[in-house]
Amino acid sequence: MAKKKQTAQVGGTPATVALTAAGTAYTVHSYAHDPAAPSYGEEAARALGVTPDRVFKTLVADVDGTLTVAVVPVAGSLDLKALASAVGGKKAVMADPAAAERTTGYVRGGISPLGQRRRLPTVLDASASAHATICVSAGRRGLEVELAPADLAALTSAVLAPIGRA
Repeated sequence: MAKKKQTAQVGGTPATVALTAAGTAYTVHSYAHDPAAPSYGEEAARALGVTPDRVFKTLVADVDGTLTVAVVPVAGSLDLKALASAVGGKKAVMADPAAAERTTGYVRGGISPLGQRRRLPTVLDASASAHATICVSAGRRGLEVELAPADLAALTSAVLAPIGRA
């Protein structure tokens, strides 16, 4: 996988800028986003021609009053109880979309676990480690970044835990 050299001046996003600054190997994949698509993640998997278990969605939840990022395969859903447990909390609920957008600096459907306006506690589903690379949002609808799960975990200080369910 070749390292992309992108900066904000040439159309990069905060996510790709963060990856470049960290010297992390990654590949950017773009596709024409359909606003009528019922699932951003499944649309990305189809457009990129990869299995949905390799494309991960970024969700923001509120765990005991703390916004927390959950990165799970688009083929499944988030187990809120498992997310709370992974970060030592008692209860998790999905965050208000406006709060998620305001805190991360990204719009819904384009929230990346990387380059967020404010770094949030992050949990990456343990299934990611079964793949050499995974795809996550690069910070814009229709733009994905492919990288090694270990690199994503390192850059976000993520905890790996089984938080997704099929």
